[in-house]
Amino acid sequence: MNILMIEDDLSLIRGLSFALEKQGYALTVARTCEKAREKWEQGGYDLVILDVSLPDGNGFDLCRKIRETSNVPLLFLTAADEKTDMVMGLDIGGDDYMTKPFRLAVLLSRIHALLRRSGGLREADAKISAGGIVLNRLEGAAYRDGERLALTAGEYRLLCVFMEHPGIVLSPEQILGKLWDCDENYVDNNTLTVYIRRLRKKIEDDPGEPKRIVTVRRMGYKWNA
Repeated sequence: MNILMIEDDLSLIRGLSFALEKQGYALTVARTCEKAREKWEQGGYDLVILDVSLPDGNGFDLCRKIRETSNVPLLFLTAADEKTDMVMGLDIGGDDYMTKPFRLAVLLSRIHALLRRSGGLREADAKISAGGIVLNRLEGAAYRDGERLALTAGEYRLLCVFMEHPGIVLSPEQILGKLWDCDENYVDNNTLTVYIRRLRKKIEDDPGEPKRIVTVRRMGYKWNA
């Protein structure tokens, strides 16, 4: 598995490089936005780790650039508990985030989960169809009225969770547990709210009055097949 890490902190780079390579990952490092664009153009990455603050720009712009051509899993690194950064990162196409400082074991767990989920879904040989939405798990893609949806890896996984459980009310905790294989203390309902809002914009006729992903008051969410 090839990982592109975009980070300018040398001490963090050294520590993560050692840990990731020890786990068997091939790691490419870029310390600036310019260098990151060069590395990205070379292609072949299975996951991107992206710092928000970089010497010549910010990670948000890079994320938008990556999302123009790829749904590769993307994990943001943000300053300590900057909620605005977290929400923005998810809103523009990030799949997960971690705040600095963080525990190495937790970061590795997040990376394993993102890679496992994205790879496992592509291996599933099945289609699910409901309400004009077709989920093709062999391709790792979803279609609305025959047109392919531009979903991030996280949005695609969330759609899988809903369409695999039609008519069942899922609590936020249940949904988060299916999206991330890690300690629930490191994910929250705010993250889920952002994902659902993004997904509704892409699959609902009127995101303000959703008919497919409906909110069940005080209980959670349901895929209305």
